[in-house]
Amino acid sequence: MSSVKGHYKLMEKTVTGKCINQLWSVLLPISLFLFMSALFFDFSGLKHGILVSFSAKAPKNSGQIRPAVVDECVGKYIYVHRLPSRFNDDLLKNCHAINRWYDICEFLENSGLGPLLSNSGNADDFPNNIWFATDQFVLEVIFRTRMKQYKCLTNDSAMASAVYVPFYAGLEICRHLWGFNASVRDAAAYDLIKFLVVQPEWKRMGGKDHFLVVGRVTWDFRRMPHNESFWGSYFLRLPESQNMTILGIESSHGADNDFGVPYPTYFHPSHDSEVFDWQNRMRRKRRQFLYSFAGADRPQDGGSIRGKIMSQCRESGDKCKLLDCDPGKNNCKTVNVMKMFQNSSFCLQPPGDSFTRRSTFDSILAGCIPVFFHPVSAYRQYLWHLPKEHKKYSVFIRMDYLREGLINIEKVLLGISEERMLAMREEVISLIPKIIYANPSSKLETIEDAFDISIREVLHRIEEMRRVG
Repeated sequence: MSSVKGHYKLMEKTVTGKCINQLWSVLLPISLFLFMSALFFDFSGLKHGILVSFSAKAPKNSGQIRPAVVDECVGKYIYVHRLPSRFNDDLLKNCHAINRWYDICEFLENSGLGPLLSNSGNADDFPNNIWFATDQFVLEVIFRTRMKQYKCLTNDSAMASAVYVPFYAGLEICRHLWGFNASVRDAAAYDLIKFLVVQPEWKRMGGKDHFLVVGRVTWDFRRMPHNESFWGSYFLRLPESQNMTILGIESSHGADNDFGVPYPTYFHPSHDSEVFDWQNRMRRKRRQFLYSFAGADRPQDGGSIRGKIMSQCRESGDKCKLLDCDPGKNNCKTVNVMKMFQNSSFCLQPPGDSFTRRSTFDSILAGCIPVFFHPVSAYRQYLWHLPKEHKKYSVFIRMDYLREGLINIEKVLLGISEERMLAMREEVISLIPKIIYANPSSKLETIEDAFDISIREVLHRIEEMRRVG
C-alpha cells in the first residue's frame, strides 16, 4: 500500500513540476510584454483616469522618436465676441442707408474688397483678380473677414490671449454723422459697452484684452465732452473704450490705446508670387515725372497748403503732374491716380479733411516716395507698419515754410541725389507687403501683410499689459 502511495506522490510531483514549467513558459513572456509596454507607454492618453488614446513610445535608440506635439497657437489664441447682429451684419443688410452721399453697397462685395477693378489700357497695369475698387472706409469688414480665417481662433475664451470685438463702428456712425443729434450718434456705442461689460470675458481684465477696428478716422468717434453740437460720437472717449486696444485708419496720437493701421488699398493679392511680381514691376517702372499731386484745393480752409502745392506744381511744368480732384471734374478715378503715381518719383501727401490720406498708401503701392508736410500724417500714426527712420522712405517739408513761401518743392526734390532717391524708392517698394491686405479667400505663405502685423502687435501689447498687471 505504501508503495502505491509513493507512486502517486511521485506522479503528483512530476505533473506539478510540468504544470509549473508550462505556467512559467506562459507567464514569463506576458510579464516581459507588460514590463516593456509600461516602459514605453505614453501616459498622455490618460484623461481623468480613462484611456482616450494610445501610442507606444519607441525606444530612444530605435531611430523612430515620435516628435513632440507643439501647439503653435500658444499665446496667439483669439476669441471673437458673438455680438448681436445689429452691431455688424444688420448694417450690411441695410447698406443703402449707410452713406447719404453715395451708395456703399457695391463696395461691400467680395468681403469688403469691392468689385473687381476693370482694366483699361495695358493689361499689365492692373492684373486681373487682384485689383478691386475698394472703398477707403471699409476696413472693419475686411478685417472681420480675415479674422474668420485666422488660424488660432478659439471658442474657449479662457484660452484666449485676446478678444476681438467685431463692431462695425465706422459704418454705424456714418449713418448718423449728418443731421442727427448726439443721443442718436452715441446710442450704438452705449449699447455695445452695456453688452460687453456684463460678459465674463470683460471681467477678467476689465476689457484690456479686448480690441476692435474702426474704419473711419478717430475724430469721428471723439466728440469733445460737454458739447453735443460737435462732430461725431463719444464712443472712443468712453472709459470702457479706453481700456480696449483700438485700431483705426487714423489714430489719435494723444491716446495710448489708439493705433493707426494702413488704409485699405486697391491691391489684394492671393499668392506671394503676385506680391513679388508687383514689386519687381515697380522697380522696373520708368518714372516720367519728378513729383505729382492728386487732390482738390481747399480755399475755404485757411490753414490748407493745397493751393500752394497746386500752384508750385503748375510752375514746375513737365516736372510735375497734377490731377485736380475737384468733384466736378471727375479726374481722379482709381486707374488715373495709380498710373500717375507709378510714373512719379515723389508723391505729395498734404493733410486734407484730416491729417492722414489713403493716397499715402496708394503711392507706396506704386513705388512712389511720399512727401509729407505734417508729422501726424504718417510718422506718429503707423508705428507698426512704417519704419521709425522716416528719412529712409519719405521726404518731410514743413507746412509753415511752404505756406509762407520760404521753400520751393521742386528745388528740395532736385536736391536729392539720384543714388539716395533710388535707395528711398527701394525702401518704399520693400514696404508694399506691410501696407496691403491680402484677399481673405486665400492666404499668403511667407509674407506678413498689414493684417498679420496688426494682430501680432495687438497680442504683444496685451501680453505686456497682462505681465505688468
